[in-house]
Amino acid sequence: MQIIYLIFKKENRTIFLLTLLMTLTIIAMNYHNYKKNFNETNIKNLINNVYFKKTLTNIFNQLDPKYEKINHNVLKGQSLSNIFDKYSVNKNELELVKKSLVKKYKVNNLKINDLLEFTIDRSNQKIIEFSYSVSKTKKIYLTRTKDFKSFNEKIITTKLTKKIIYEENIIMNSLYKSAIDTGIPDSIIVEFARIYGFEIDFQRDIRKKDSFQIMYEIFKDENDEIVEKGNILFANLSVQGMNYPLYFFNKKNLRGHYDESGKSIIKTLMKTPINGARLSSPFGMRKHPIDGFNKMHKGTDFAAPMGTPIMASGNGVIVKAGWCGGGGNCVKIKHNSVYQTIYAHMSKFANKVKNGVRVKQGQIIGYVGSTGKSTGPHLHYEVIVNGKKINSQTLRLPSGKVLKGEDRKLFETEKIKLKVLKSEKIIGIN
Repeated sequence: MQIIYLIFKKENRTIFLLTLLMTLTIIAMNYHNYKKNFNETNIKNLINNVYFKKTLTNIFNQLDPKYEKINHNVLKGQSLSNIFDKYSVNKNELELVKKSLVKKYKVNNLKINDLLEFTIDRSNQKIIEFSYSVSKTKKIYLTRTKDFKSFNEKIITTKLTKKIIYEENIIMNSLYKSAIDTGIPDSIIVEFARIYGFEIDFQRDIRKKDSFQIMYEIFKDENDEIVEKGNILFANLSVQGMNYPLYFFNKKNLRGHYDESGKSIIKTLMKTPINGARLSSPFGMRKHPIDGFNKMHKGTDFAAPMGTPIMASGNGVIVKAGWCGGGGNCVKIKHNSVYQTIYAHMSKFANKVKNGVRVKQGQIIGYVGSTGKSTGPHLHYEVIVNGKKINSQTLRLPSGKVLKGEDRKLFETEKIKLKVLKSEKIIGIN
């Protein structure tokens, strides 16, 4: 009997514990459902409350940005006034900003693609700070004074690091393509063509497997990006087995490139005012391709792709930039009392090219086209000497200035330095 009692007692205890566990589970579930329903109901009531809605709206409104940062690149014809109107800047701000800027720069001289950066306080549409990038290395920075009545001005200059690059290559198709293949910047290639353009005819003198060497400066910013290109310090063009080395001499009033003997490469006119073109029609009698009869061709034609840049072959003043009948769009430059040049059939003129403008030798004045009487894109180039049109390809111009005395000694010293630097670049120790 004792044994049966113990077993029964044990079984009751198990049943009791199971019953208790089930009861607690049911209670917990009911409490959870009650709490959930209570919370959902209260939240719905809170959201539908008008006062709560207004409070929430005010909070979100305060989260809207009070200050707006603007980055604006100047478009053609835009002034500072136009730009401020575009961004709803307070009318009184214009004179304040201009007054501060004019201490450092002429505000009326905004150029296309100039960068303006400014921050507007949208609560009163006033400028908090303003910066104007004058160049790739310099910007004017304005910050509001404590009394908010004017600006503090300062110039911020980007620190640049100079690097000297040496490249060489064999010319297989054209000088331009061979230079591009080595990664030489366009502006350096144009300058290379300019300094050799006095002696070398790139259309007739250059042959396949001729070669070039070039050592030039570049300037990089803190992000290791090229910001500016400097001077060509040394160059050599090997044409049909003959070398033509040139050295940069940086002395006041004598600044420029000189050959091995200290003679300046500068002449009144370049032989060829275009790079990468083909001589398609020389000076002399020919059958006119459109009129169909023989007539004197008083110029030289260079066939080149549409849009190829055309350079001024010498310093001078533009006496005509416009339509020239059969010559289409043309430019005429007076270099001095003796020399004038004409460039015809242009597709368009370069920026700021117009009558009365002074241009420099090698400056781009327009682009190859086929305007006027023309069968295809080319440059028609004329040289006028003392009022008479002559053959530009056989024209003999006075030699450049030769350095003498102390100037020659300084040049020889600089030449040795450049040769050593070139050697170090070639073997990779500099």
